[in-house]
Amino acid sequence: MEPLTHFNEEGRARMVDISEKEITKRIAVAASSVKMNPDTLMRIKVGSVDKGDVLAVAQVAGIMAAKNTSQWIPMCHPLQLSGVNIHFEDNGHDTLKITAEVKTTGKTGVEMEALTAVSAAALTVYDMCKAMQKDMSIGPTHLISKEGGKNGDYRSSEA
Repeated sequence: MEPLTHFNEEGRARMVDISEKEITKRIAVAASSVKMNPDTLMRIKVGSVDKGDVLAVAQVAGIMAAKNTSQWIPMCHPLQLSGVNIHFEDNGHDTLKITAEVKTTGKTGVEMEALTAVSAAALTVYDMCKAMQKDMSIGPTHLISKEGGKNGDYRSSEA
């Protein structure tokens, strides 16, 4: 196991220096879900939530969050993203699954951006539906896959 790189010589947190790393194509996919009552899911699907189109707003929130990840996560590098795509699917009963694919060409990966995107989208679904149901649950949130970089590709067993 390699030593952690987010600590300086004094054992304090630092942003990792990526100036010597190669520029490569990077892709990460993350997922989360929101479990809710069947009636809440149906109202989202038919567009009868009082606050508006839940999925459209959650999609924009996820994209905005991906673009602003370095403002949320202290040691993340600000990245110029080349693409963010959010997908929604449901199980037809009580769970909305959210997936985000984030792409860039750069010196560091986009795993945190993908995880932040699905988290913000899930929180937005909760926010827009909380008047109908307060006991929705979010998660699990996890990385499905990543491509590019010196550590190579990764694919979760859940992928």
